[in-house]
Amino acid sequence: MGYACPVCETPQRDAEHLANHLAFTAMLHGDAHERWLDERVPEWADLGADDLAPAVADHADETGYDEVFEESIPEGGHAYAHEDHDTPPGGASSTFAADDLDGDARRTLAEAREMTRAMLEADADAGDENEDEGDADDDGKA
Repeated sequence: MGYACPVCETPQRDAEHLANHLAFTAMLHGDAHERWLDERVPEWADLGADDLAPAVADHADETGYDEVFEESIPEGGHAYAHEDHDTPPGGASSTFAADDLDGDARRTLAEAREMTRAMLEADADAGDENEDEGDADDDGKA
């Protein structure tokens, strides 16, 4: 189970992903996501995802969330199915052309991509360290 964005109803994996979705969409587009956050969590811009997550989850409906694993995505493809429907009023589209972004938005998007890459590398490194610890015998020697 995950959470539906209370603005655009896009399903998110968990409260932290919901917080990131709301904050990034608000920072990149302003729109209804920013207004929603301003009304319900006025200090949202100063909070990290860990602090923002419980505040936004209290206002979101739980919803089903289908996990998509990299192995199930065709090479060169992406995880989102495209349906013939309009974006909800004030909602953010899941796809956009980079050419439609201004300089600030492009820089923000590039920074977000770099932060995501670094986070994924750190998670992978932490996973490797945990595997190494599991290989040690009782006195800590491998």
